[in-house]
Amino acid sequence: MNMYALFFIALIPIVWLIVSLGILKMPAHKTCSATLVLTVILAILVWKMPAPQAVTAALEGVALALWPIMIVIIAAVFTYNLSLHTKSMDIIKKMLSSITTDRRILVLIIAWGFGGFLEAVAGYGTAVAIPASILAAMGFEPIFAAIICLIANTVPTAFGAIGIPVSTMAKIAGLDVNVLSYYAGLQLFPFIILITFVLVMLTTRSVKGIKGVFGITLVSGLSFAIPELLAAKYMGAELPSLIGSVCSMAATVLMAKMFYKDTAGKTDETITGSVALKAWLPYILIFFFMIFSSKLFPSIYHALASIKTSVHIYTGEGAKPYIFKWIATPGTLIIIATFIGGMIQGAKFGEIVGILGKTMKQMTKSAITVVSIVALAKVMGYSGMINSIATVLAEVTGSFYPFIAPIIGALGTFVTGSDTSSNVLFGKLQVDVAKSIGVNATWLAAGSATGATAGKMISPQSIAVATAATGLAGAEGKILSKTIKFCIGYVVLLGIVVYIGSSIIPM
Repeated sequence: MNMYALFFIALIPIVWLIVSLGILKMPAHKTCSATLVLTVILAILVWKMPAPQAVTAALEGVALALWPIMIVIIAAVFTYNLSLHTKSMDIIKKMLSSITTDRRILVLIIAWGFGGFLEAVAGYGTAVAIPASILAAMGFEPIFAAIICLIANTVPTAFGAIGIPVSTMAKIAGLDVNVLSYYAGLQLFPFIILITFVLVMLTTRSVKGIKGVFGITLVSGLSFAIPELLAAKYMGAELPSLIGSVCSMAATVLMAKMFYKDTAGKTDETITGSVALKAWLPYILIFFFMIFSSKLFPSIYHALASIKTSVHIYTGEGAKPYIFKWIATPGTLIIIATFIGGMIQGAKFGEIVGILGKTMKQMTKSAITVVSIVALAKVMGYSGMINSIATVLAEVTGSFYPFIAPIIGALGTFVTGSDTSSNVLFGKLQVDVAKSIGVNATWLAAGSATGATAGKMISPQSIAVATAATGLAGAEGKILSKTIKFCIGYVVLLGIVVYIGSSIIPM
């Protein structure tokens, strides 16, 4: 069978995902699990992959999907659910709304800074749902609140949910996670600053909206971009968005209080320092747990990383043992931090266990989707299906391929609703194409990961979260028509950055 026939057959699972999710609006957990079965059949019949290898490839994907990916997602949503139970989220909302009455600054603090923070520690829609609902409750037009939060929830998603999208791509594609993180941070740097100005202009529906807030807008962007880049270079994938968003929120709030005192908001009650500290405690503990368990503290890192289990799952050529790190994984650390924080806030141990159980039940369909996508990607990678796609793409586009690498990443997020799933689906593809055309594979993979952030604002799943949070069910099409033009502009500019970088960054 010639390479073009293999190319089109290998595209069948991806095209079906696009059609079933994007056009037919089928439930993700159903169509993704069915697509996994289809992929296994194609791998066996067309690529002549032995059935035991196809099954064990899928099982390795299941293992990766459950630990560490799903455990992080469950842990993140668990922290949010507990904050609702203890009412600490109400205090956090009041604190944010008391800082200023200037709508532009509020957008920078709530949609950008706080939204980025929620994306960093939780992801899974919380970064759109919570800020959008806060803005709507503060008098912003609901459809505007939804759109502004979708656009803000782009660049932070590259390192969202404690870096799972990038760290997972590194594992799937066999890349150095620190180098991949650094390249992704480099590519995103100008867009972080650009998006803060876009948010302000959208708030006033005019370029003139920048007048009077240029300084605080620039500070809001730079205080996110610089710490994120440094964290990505020296600390890996887990903390860039977390550190960037915290620094951005702190700098924006501080500047608002120092130079925009006349815009301070008024609240019916004063929130004391101790009450505020207790409300934020689970998130503060997560922040410190992540830092102290990172490679910045090698003795702690190695001690925790030594608690592991190594298992041989995949039986084919190139098989490596799969390692379960039981403590040195973000999901475990988040759950521990949340239990400690929740009990200090006054929740009983049994109540917290109950909330964790409900969260796991709540995430059942999401787990099926994630498991199916990751298992599918493993089968496509081991069988040679990804290589079949890469061979033709490299031949057809040649040296111009780096320009479309971010577009492919954005397409993956549009289809799956997840940066992580997009990175899993296309990470190995980008590496294979990079090798074929002679460019730096990690740079190209980073281009796909950063492109995936653009797809977040047009993903049907993200838009559904935004409409649910703002009571706009049925307005999905209107929101999509508003966000798609920003997505196109974003991904085209990013394509230029990746293309130029591919000719500069050595292999």
